[in-house]
Amino acid sequence: MKLNKNFFYENIKTFFYALIIAVFIRSLFVQPFYIPSSSMEPTLVVGDRLFVTKYSYGYSKHSFPFSPPILDGRIFYKKPNRGDVVVFKTPADNRTDYIKRLIGMPGDQIQFINGDLYLNNSKVFKSKISSNDQIFCGNSAIDVFTYDEKLSNEKIHKSVYLKNNSFQNSDIFTIPDNYYFFLGDNRDCSKDSRFLASVGYVHQDNLVGKAQFIFFSSDKNFGRFFSFWKWNKSLRFNRFFKKII
Repeated sequence: MKLNKNFFYENIKTFFYALIIAVFIRSLFVQPFYIPSSSMEPTLVVGDRLFVTKYSYGYSKHSFPFSPPILDGRIFYKKPNRGDVVVFKTPADNRTDYIKRLIGMPGDQIQFINGDLYLNNSKVFKSKISSNDQIFCGNSAIDVFTYDEKLSNEKIHKSVYLKNNSFQNSDIFTIPDNYYFFLGDNRDCSKDSRFLASVGYVHQDNLVGKAQFIFFSSDKNFGRFFSFWKWNKSLRFNRFFKKII
């Protein structure tokens, strides 16, 4: 069978249009992300796949693949809310995606005193809900206390602290204008804004989007897709379409 030249042309054109549409949706509306670390447990666990809305805070160059220098600053900017779970580009390289919880707004002061989180000289209220939980830090299981933590805007989220040798005291972090301060919910297993050399304060232009819900979740044993008889052991069906709070 002789193929018409138009056959190849039409297929290339279709692929090109599909690529443009995919980039358009990914850049302006929704982007999927995979969770590779345990720094946000118990809210997010390794193997979660989630959708992040790109329009939630407006757009910067980091809204687009490879962060091309096509925007100076941020357009259609909407300030994030304290307690949002946010994807951002790390200030260290402006390339790596991190996901953490927004704790400090511009002008805030953050400090840890005797293991408690203080926001503008007021202790953030936390209520212990479990003393017997184990979560992961890398490949190691750690014993933690689990709390409901209430921020100053009444946003409540879960956080976990090591039973022994939890992070105790810090200097005062004063958040500059146009910058934000992020923490992982797994407080003793998170590289976040407390580490000024590697993450530190995050500029508003580095915000990528707001985490909305988990659409799929599996453990590391879900490597063999066609071994469907093992799915019930590796798929976390209770996390499918779970809203992120």
